[in-house]
Amino acid sequence: MSKPPLRLDTPIQFVKGVGPRRASDLSKERIATVEDFLLYLPFRYEDRSKFKKISELRDGEVAVVLGQVALTGIRHAQRKRLSILEVVVRDESALLGLKFFNQPFLKNIIRRGDWVVAYGEVRWDPFKPGRLSMQHAEFEIIDNPMHKQVHVGRITPIYRRIGTVSGKVIRQIEWDVQQEIDEKVPAWLPRAVEAKLGLPDRTTAVLGLHAPPLDYSKAERLKELNAFQSPFHFRLIVEEFFLFQTGLLIARQRREERIKDRKIEITDSIRERLKRMLPFHPTAAQKEVLREIVEDLQSRHPMNRLLQGDVGSGKTIVAAQAALVVVDNGWQVAVMAPTEILAEQHYRTFSKLFAPLGVNTALLSRPTSKQERSEIQKALSNRSLNLLIGTHALIQGVVQFSKLGFVIIDEQHRFGVMQRSALMGKGENVDTLIMTATPIPRSLAMTVYGDLDVSVIDQLPPGRKPIRTILKSQANREEVYELVEREIAARRQAYVVYPLIEESEKVNLRAVKTMGEELCRRFPKLRIGVLHGRLKPAEKDKLMGKFAAAQIDILAATTVVEVGIDVPNATVMVVEHAERFGLSQLHQLRGRVGRGAQESICVLLVDRVSSEDAWERLQIMKKSQDGFLIAEKDLEIRGPGEFAGTRQSGVPLFRHGNLLRDLKLMQIAREEAASYLRSLSGNERDFYVAKMGKAWQAKFQLSRVG
Repeated sequence: MSKPPLRLDTPIQFVKGVGPRRASDLSKERIATVEDFLLYLPFRYEDRSKFKKISELRDGEVAVVLGQVALTGIRHAQRKRLSILEVVVRDESALLGLKFFNQPFLKNIIRRGDWVVAYGEVRWDPFKPGRLSMQHAEFEIIDNPMHKQVHVGRITPIYRRIGTVSGKVIRQIEWDVQQEIDEKVPAWLPRAVEAKLGLPDRTTAVLGLHAPPLDYSKAERLKELNAFQSPFHFRLIVEEFFLFQTGLLIARQRREERIKDRKIEITDSIRERLKRMLPFHPTAAQKEVLREIVEDLQSRHPMNRLLQGDVGSGKTIVAAQAALVVVDNGWQVAVMAPTEILAEQHYRTFSKLFAPLGVNTALLSRPTSKQERSEIQKALSNRSLNLLIGTHALIQGVVQFSKLGFVIIDEQHRFGVMQRSALMGKGENVDTLIMTATPIPRSLAMTVYGDLDVSVIDQLPPGRKPIRTILKSQANREEVYELVEREIAARRQAYVVYPLIEESEKVNLRAVKTMGEELCRRFPKLRIGVLHGRLKPAEKDKLMGKFAAAQIDILAATTVVEVGIDVPNATVMVVEHAERFGLSQLHQLRGRVGRGAQESICVLLVDRVSSEDAWERLQIMKKSQDGFLIAEKDLEIRGPGEFAGTRQSGVPLFRHGNLLRDLKLMQIAREEAASYLRSLSGNERDFYVAKMGKAWQAKFQLSRVG
């Protein structure tokens, strides 16, 4: 009985050479089917099409050789505690040494008689006059020197290991799959766009990336491959971005087609109440953003707006004003925050602003008792509760609003799309305001958040002083402690932030528990609190309450204080091992101080700066307080990672594209997507949405598109 042919939807487990264990490892890279496996691409390429004879090798060149193992042996250098595996390989022309330091296990992998492909830099062996060697060469054992088409004898694709599945095994399976399958890889890019941009078809692109044509052995073409700039790469990247952008644009069109049944009016009474609730005169930026939001609230279509504002810019006040407008028009408001601490802070802020105006607010979070939940639900049902603030608890099925009109979501990147959609689904065509204090680089905001309108508060409230940022080495620790002491003597408070909870044997970083003890010894007369993520919510809340009430002088904490803690009396932020933090995270931590009228200081305490990137981050922090500039620089230094707003962490995962490297392609894809959608009639667009809905949801979690 002949074996059935491989299909693109064949589970990867049933492919030759995979099996249950490897399938489990592959699933961690979202590889479940043959099609997924074909879309797992090489991360670089080596020209193994031409082997050098060993006799032709020259000192300092990088080369590929094919030889048979003639000898292996381990010797030890006692003074340096080194074990050196020495392997001698030969071809028909000469001998070559391979050396591997402190890897004795390789003796069981590289055996006499094996055929080895070795790739690396060739150097004269200082201990074997007249013999060349490679140190720590990349190597592969091949079963048959004539079987060159898979691992050698071509432009060889190099794959990253996935769990226990090595790059070599992946290459072999990829090769076998390509020999057995004759289906075309489904294409999402319309043929008209493909032709306009001069791109190869999708199947040609996928197969070309696993088995590049031999003309890619030319230096320039190989460089193109390794820079992800080949026509094959462009095809897959543009297609992925095109799919993403059509999803965003359709989502926006669908929202603009929906009609909400509420009418929001701004009366003289509401204007007066808005003035009464403000504790200070708003900035011009706050006024402009409130105007944009109110226009959206009064529009016939649901609002979907992103509000960006640097740390301390006054986003919450603007959101509260918008909430008052909605409440005074007879509708309910929900505010969702990612943590208990931030939810409670919002509750205190909104209650303080709304209580004098007779607006009823409540907090729903994990500590809320069963009886309190029942009372909240009753108040929601009879509409005596105007505004409900909470964490993920708001999206539970038992929470039902009777007249929800407005949803405010804070730090949206910490929620998944499904969570945001669940809250928005508590009402009919609700208006949505998404807030973030994590600045989004200007180069990405309009591209990635294409389904949102974007507002920016780019002014700090009057009276806020710039935060002085200084760099200090561990050798200057006592000087930093004296600074903390002076501030506390002036009746102020300090944060000291650490990257770990407990000391690690593997990573020598100062940990919050250990350093909390050190701070108690160094400042025996001061009140020290230790805050970290493993504390129970009630313990965290109690600690933060005491710090906010100035009953704690120094709060030793992990990055749990990064978002949502507002203590105007805290004027010093000390960040331990600052070289280990990303720019945006350092900026968020710095923003915990400078929230009062006094001058504040952020001390970046540095141990060892092991890379140029880390040093550049620290210099940028020292020179700039512009959150948007810092976000741009962070993007340049660290790369985009996963940035946009659709996974559980709040970000889309692109399989092929890179938001920083391929930003121009994203812009091209957006233009082509808009042009293509304009070319469709109503029925054609409906057909396209029906066809693409599953792809949008599966690939980008754009669940509200279809």
